[in-house]
Amino acid sequence: MSQNHLGSLPIYEKAVELCTLSRELVSFVTYNKNLLSLYQSDSLRDHIADSLITDATLIPQQIARAETSNSIEDKLKSATFIGIMLRNINSYCNGLEHDGIREKEYLTLLRREIRTFRRSFKVWRKSISHYGYKRETWNFREYLG
Repeated sequence: MSQNHLGSLPIYEKAVELCTLSRELVSFVTYNKNLLSLYQSDSLRDHIADSLITDATLIPQQIARAETSNSIEDKLKSATFIGIMLRNINSYCNGLEHDGIREKEYLTLLRREIRTFRRSFKVWRKSISHYGYKRETWNFREYLG
């Protein structure tokens, strides 16, 4: 599947929007304005922000992985992984809120974007499901490779 095809998928477009909004939020609320070095900071807020950007960036990558795979199992694993990242991002929003960021309206915008994405995600996840597929146990860490 080409990059052009991915760009025409509503789920992929929503994932990119979520990623962009996450980066904008992080660049606004962090103490360290160099987003590539947030992980080196001593600030809890910067660590949360780094995790938020990482997970938001992985979502479009997982969609691309699923869309280019011929394996229904890989597609479902990507969908599971995306669901986990969405929960994580919501938790990061809570963590930033508890850390005392004053710009709560930005968190509200990100949470709204997550809800919008989740609606598209549910439709997409159903489209890749296979009737009668028996879910096997698999090692999540092996999947991350």
